[in-house]
Amino acid sequence: MHMTTKALVLRSVDYKESDRILTLLTPDMGKLTASARGSRKKGSALAAGTQLLCWSEMVLCERQGRWMVTESSTERQFEGVRKDLDKLALACYFAEVTELLAVEGLPSPELLSLTLNSLHALDRMRRPQELVKAAYELHALCLAGYEPLLDGCAVCGAAEPEDARFHLREGVLHCAKCRGELGSGISMPINTMALEAMRHIAYGNPKHLFTFPIDQTGLKQLGDLTEAYLHTQLERGFSTLDFYKQMRAASQSQPFASR
Repeated sequence: MHMTTKALVLRSVDYKESDRILTLLTPDMGKLTASARGSRKKGSALAAGTQLLCWSEMVLCERQGRWMVTESSTERQFEGVRKDLDKLALACYFAEVTELLAVEGLPSPELLSLTLNSLHALDRMRRPQELVKAAYELHALCLAGYEPLLDGCAVCGAAEPEDARFHLREGVLHCAKCRGELGSGISMPINTMALEAMRHIAYGNPKHLFTFPIDQTGLKQLGDLTEAYLHTQLERGFSTLDFYKQMRAASQSQPFASR
């Protein structure tokens, strides 16, 4: 069986002397694993299109239940991401989360679109990395079925909760005085700008996902909230996120270094 499809390379693992084992996210078949024989050889026609984070058109061949890449044509390499170590580390985090959320053989067009748009935002849009990261994290959770309830206090119903908090385990907004009515777990404070940003990300038009106003204080709080919410709901950490934080801390400690 042969199939021509677009594919985003979420993971690339070296195999044998010159092969790669790829985890791909495709529009029609969702996540799948495919081998790319000889793709690490110098001059291989598969070399460019099978690199991590490449968006390519591929011809896949299925043999005995296993997919092989027989042709590959690169459509987008996100060069602006590859040339910046901070952006590259963050993009790898997006890929790791996407790989976890995607289901083998199940089309995930919205998740694919989110991941590609997030890579594009890092590559071409002049938006803070922290904003792109927060928008990706929260919207990815919404697509995976973890959409938070942000319309008002989940306990008393107040449209604008007093001294607002966000409960990470329950995924709901609440007034500080209503905390005792919710289950165990952590509730984090959320200011007006961070709340409006979360509502925009969760309920707004995905085409405008990265376009919302927020000051530095609100952005810091938003980033802390979305990261903590993702970790709480998925019940795990991510090595790529740890690496991104290390890279980000190192670059920010050298404000006059050439970027």
